[in-house]
Amino acid sequence: MNLRNPFDVRRTRALLAWAASALLLTACALPVVQSSAPPALAVPDHWSSTGGQAQAPVVLPEAPGPWWQQFGDAQLSELITQVLAAHTSVRAAREALVQARAQVEVQAASLSPQLGASAQAQRARAANGTGNNFRAGLDAGWELDLFGRGRAAVDAAQADAEATAAALGSAQVSLAAEVAANYIALRGLQARLAIGRSNLASQQETLQISNWRLQAGLTTSLVTEQARAAVEQTAAQIPALETSLAQTRHALAVLIGQPPAALDVALAPVAAVPQAPPELALSIPAQTLRQRPDVRAAEARIRAALARVSQADAARYPSLRISGNLGLSAATLGALTNGASVASALLAGISVPLFDGGAARAQVRVQASALEQARIGYEATVLDALREVEDALVALQGDRERLARLQAAASAAANADLLARQRYESGLIDFPTVLDTQRTVLAAQDGVASAQTSLATDHVRLYKALGGGWVPDTDGAAKL
Repeated sequence: MNLRNPFDVRRTRALLAWAASALLLTACALPVVQSSAPPALAVPDHWSSTGGQAQAPVVLPEAPGPWWQQFGDAQLSELITQVLAAHTSVRAAREALVQARAQVEVQAASLSPQLGASAQAQRARAANGTGNNFRAGLDAGWELDLFGRGRAAVDAAQADAEATAAALGSAQVSLAAEVAANYIALRGLQARLAIGRSNLASQQETLQISNWRLQAGLTTSLVTEQARAAVEQTAAQIPALETSLAQTRHALAVLIGQPPAALDVALAPVAAVPQAPPELALSIPAQTLRQRPDVRAAEARIRAALARVSQADAARYPSLRISGNLGLSAATLGALTNGASVASALLAGISVPLFDGGAARAQVRVQASALEQARIGYEATVLDALREVEDALVALQGDRERLARLQAAASAAANADLLARQRYESGLIDFPTVLDTQRTVLAAQDGVASAQTSLATDHVRLYKALGGGWVPDTDGAAKL
């Protein structure tokens, strides 16, 4: 349409006026935007395992640095740092975040006017001769986002990016906890292995005494065989502990992206089971939920689903697109600079969906159902988060009491074992009493090592359940 023709100008204005009238008539049917707030859930004011006392909303841990530094184990901190940098799930989650953010830019770009350039050269031959045609110009187009469909697409992409960032944080929290749990299990196995070997040496010493007494005619072969059976039973436990220890080392190596045997030398020296400080600052349940990346991700999914409902609803209404071009057209290249070669056009088009068999309304129902699923998923995530914290608190309280009892039992058993061996060497008691005390010592000491391992692991689970120290960066990324 040539705008230098007055008739064309009037026709263009009439077209624009008609399009605006049609859009105004449909404006009253704009979709009602629902609230993006997550479902209201009955979150308790305090944790039941704390005796009903309310806590101040403090972020855990209070000490500076990541939570695993509270264990005071440099090797544990190094392993967690390596896994957060090298594990495949973290690397994949980072790339997913890059992809999600790029998708936000793609959707945002669709709201802006589009401009392109073109050039064309043509040579045609006909019965009356040949002719050339040269063209160059700019093409522009812009679809007005009158009903918010494009804006809703951007909001959905932004919410998806926030959910992806939280998913990255969730992967980091889970991996850090997994490494800590495996490392604590490894140190616990080393402690149990040392206890087993120490008790084996004690029983072998008792067997030697039994052999001397048998040679001196002070005891019978039955006593010696009982002592030998006790030695073999204890020795049989050593290979099982060594196997579990090697498998745990292999699991840690694979977690940090190394071959299974890569950490055999580094983790060979025996070290104590790392223990967290006994005082633990708890946050209130509502604050805990805000600290958990999986809950944040569930909230973002609700916002994304709501935006897609709006996007699907806006697709049912008219769309207006304005396009135009400005160019040069001439028979020769030199004539392109002639003012007479300038040509321009402006086009306004409106698209109104009239009948689609109900597909557009069905698509709205599809997205509305997805929104409801996201809300249900949020409820499940919150309830699971509350359960994890309560379970960790119960386990922590129980293992603390269990460890105290086992330590008292181990001390008493060691004293009883010392007295029993002294009296047996003096011939004051029979050998079955010595065997019983040795078995009790082994069981009590092994129980103490297991309880210490469980207690440290309980702290790891509690740190993870409380959010693992995750906070979003200012740009929405996850960090620990």
